[in-house]
Amino acid sequence: MNMAVEQSPLSPLQQLLHTQRSHYLSHPAPSYQSRVEKLTQLKHTLLQHQQQIVAGLIKDYGHRSENDTVISDIMPCINNINYTLKNLKSWMKPSKRHAGLLLSPSKVSVHYQPLGVVGIIVPWNFPVMLSIGPLITAIAAGNRAMLKMSEFTPNTNQVLKDLLGQIFAENEVALVEGEADIAAQFSALPFDHILFTGSTVVGRHVMRAAAENLTPVTLELGGKSPAIIAPDLPIDTAVERLIFGKCLNAGQICVAPDYVLCPEDKIDELIKAYQSRFNKMYPDFDNNPDYGNIINDRQFERLMNVVNDAKLKGAKVISASNTAIGVNKRKLATQLMTQVTADMLVMQDEIFGPILPIIGYKSIDEAIGYVNQRDRPLALYILSFNSSTQDHILHHTHSGGVCINDTVFHVAADDAPFGGIGPSGMGHYHGKEGFLTFSHAKTVLTSGKINTGIFVHPPYGTFIQKALMKFFLR
Repeated sequence: MNMAVEQSPLSPLQQLLHTQRSHYLSHPAPSYQSRVEKLTQLKHTLLQHQQQIVAGLIKDYGHRSENDTVISDIMPCINNINYTLKNLKSWMKPSKRHAGLLLSPSKVSVHYQPLGVVGIIVPWNFPVMLSIGPLITAIAAGNRAMLKMSEFTPNTNQVLKDLLGQIFAENEVALVEGEADIAAQFSALPFDHILFTGSTVVGRHVMRAAAENLTPVTLELGGKSPAIIAPDLPIDTAVERLIFGKCLNAGQICVAPDYVLCPEDKIDELIKAYQSRFNKMYPDFDNNPDYGNIINDRQFERLMNVVNDAKLKGAKVISASNTAIGVNKRKLATQLMTQVTADMLVMQDEIFGPILPIIGYKSIDEAIGYVNQRDRPLALYILSFNSSTQDHILHHTHSGGVCINDTVFHVAADDAPFGGIGPSGMGHYHGKEGFLTFSHAKTVLTSGKINTGIFVHPPYGTFIQKALMKFFLR
């Protein structure tokens, strides 16, 4: 007797993926023109919704600087689209490769084929740049995409959902919301690729879930990104170059300077210079509109726990604003810390907020050793005008990316890959590397009427085979 096997009904997420994959298979190779049209529409729609995006993030954060949103969320997306439109045609062209004498006269080329359906898991700190940015590259490569947004940014999510709905059908691009249970279901879906941006802890869970489906992953994590102030650089200049990267979005950035290595005899000077510049950038701090909030009570409490733990264990904490912490507003100026030790929370995990430990060193090699004894960071900041010092640090450290005499801005380089190394990430995106990440590089060997392969067919031991082996095994 034949028994019909009853299949479990698909969950809403599984059904959404099934729908997208079915539509992809019916149109597996979007034309160059169709990709350009979608990206152009996305650019215009982003610009049209600029004020709604700003308002959504202000609601989600309680307060977030409009300029922070424009500079760090909207502008990078527009630049990314412009750059992609300029280069997409050349990226899509098959690349010719050398067949070599053994395979001659066959020809070899590499074709860049869309993967299919890409899953993009988005954090709360830059919900526009870190959703639309990867989406731009996924669309450029010819894919469909599902975006899992953070539950901490519901107002921004709604703006993006409305915005994307004007351009894409749900079988092309879909936005998904939900808390940890939905995130777990999302990462367990058999996507053709997953890109996750977030913490190293959650990244491990995502990779574990993806492994069940052998889904390739790109992990953009974080870690403790150091800034090394070399002895040659004036402290005022060092502060000028690093402070914006620590204050943008109140330090809630995966590439924000996490701690500073400073010549030990210049630590007091560094603190005074940081306070001075901070108060010039953000006068009347409590009421200053240019400095954003910590996103929610949970994150604020986490940061306060880090501060209190450090104080309890002997750290000295100095507020950059010289004002008390605004608990009611969730507004936290940079908390400068000295006398920190390895047993403090502040030195164990990525801070992801406006707390800046300062650690003294006696020599550059001691500073390099400190960095190398820890997990490889997402970013490394070298503050020195001495080219020998720059090269010495570059060649003796590992990090996802580097800024010399600046911080965070390397993320905005459209014509360069962005990604971490080891615990700070896996894989790259941005620019051409992003296009390649979301494409399958398919090797195509084409043989014509002349079949030289017959010379290596059995029976073996012919004169020609012996001559070929003698020639190629030299």
